[in-house]
Amino acid sequence: MADIKKQRLVYAILQFLKSSIQDGTINEEGRESIEVAVQCIGEAFGVDADNPEHQAKYATKRSLLSLFSIALQVEEKLSSKQGSSSRQAASTDSSTSSSSTAEGRAERKDVELEPAPFQLESALTEEQKQKAEELKTEGNKNVTEKNFAAAVQLYSEAISINPMNAVYYANRAAAYSQMNNHDEAIQDALKSTQVDPSYSKAYSRLGHAYFSKSQYKEAIEAYEKGLALDPNNATMKKALANAEQKASELEGQGSRGASSGPRMPSAGLGGLGNLANLAGLGGAGEGGSGLDFANLMNNPAIMNMASQMMRSGAFNDLLNNPNLASMAQNMMQGGSTPNMQELMNNPELRNLASQFANADKSDRGNAGGQPPSGDSDQ
Repeated sequence: MADIKKQRLVYAILQFLKSSIQDGTINEEGRESIEVAVQCIGEAFGVDADNPEHQAKYATKRSLLSLFSIALQVEEKLSSKQGSSSRQAASTDSSTSSSSTAEGRAERKDVELEPAPFQLESALTEEQKQKAEELKTEGNKNVTEKNFAAAVQLYSEAISINPMNAVYYANRAAAYSQMNNHDEAIQDALKSTQVDPSYSKAYSRLGHAYFSKSQYKEAIEAYEKGLALDPNNATMKKALANAEQKASELEGQGSRGASSGPRMPSAGLGGLGNLANLAGLGGAGEGGSGLDFANLMNNPAIMNMASQMMRSGAFNDLLNNPNLASMAQNMMQGGSTPNMQELMNNPELRNLASQFANADKSDRGNAGGQPPSGDSDQ
């Protein structure tokens, strides 16, 4: 029977294989093969990845992928230092050995002052871990008080002590997002996922940063990875739905923009830019004297305006306005179409246009809202 260290390794391997199925790394064709492999490996070593007792006994704090990433980073760092030392030794001249020794001492001093980016968390003393946690807690407090620049500094200090804690990078990403520094937020969120690929909140922060830069496809991908790790996270589910909605809207706008139909400006002429273009949208007759209402009803911008009027109550005002009702009745009875300049100068129409312009702003402000990203782990 394998010793407990090997069983812990086997348990980590089984968890890695299962997570690879869940996060989509393994496609449907390979899913069955991996499931069979999990069962066979588990039986051979006497380890059951779904057994709560085995989880308590064999589970590691970090995932296998995270531990492997750390090991690679340490190896690369050591190789880099060894190569540097060899090159320095080869270029050392015996006549300047004393000065070289002094420079070597100074160089070592500089190295000691630098944060150890590849230092394993397990190698930290309890005092170092506690200090890093205190800095993180103080950073969280500053986020709550909206002192985001101070929070970034505190999280950075925590990272300099313990650069292998994914929470610190994710929290700093949240603070950067609150400062609208979304590029830095993306870098920190990505670093957090590298340090601990099983930390779901890192993907949430990454999704938020991408969303804020209108990179909706990337945001969707990040949220999906986070939900694969935390399927019941309601906040991430809502954020994913918002990102999918925005991506769909963006694609729809691209399709409409490629069409030959004229578009309506959203502002201008005191809120009457929409009315000023009715003639062009409707396919006005010679001299702009006639409106093609069939074309108007098929125009998505017009229908969107009508929908906004219905929601804002402006449509009821329109029906109850005697002047506008008389104008509409005259047109229905075959009268002449009113002069567009007169329409734009009509104070009642100007007020009406202002109402659904404001309703449009309200709708756009409330649609697809992102959950706040300033929350921090405690």
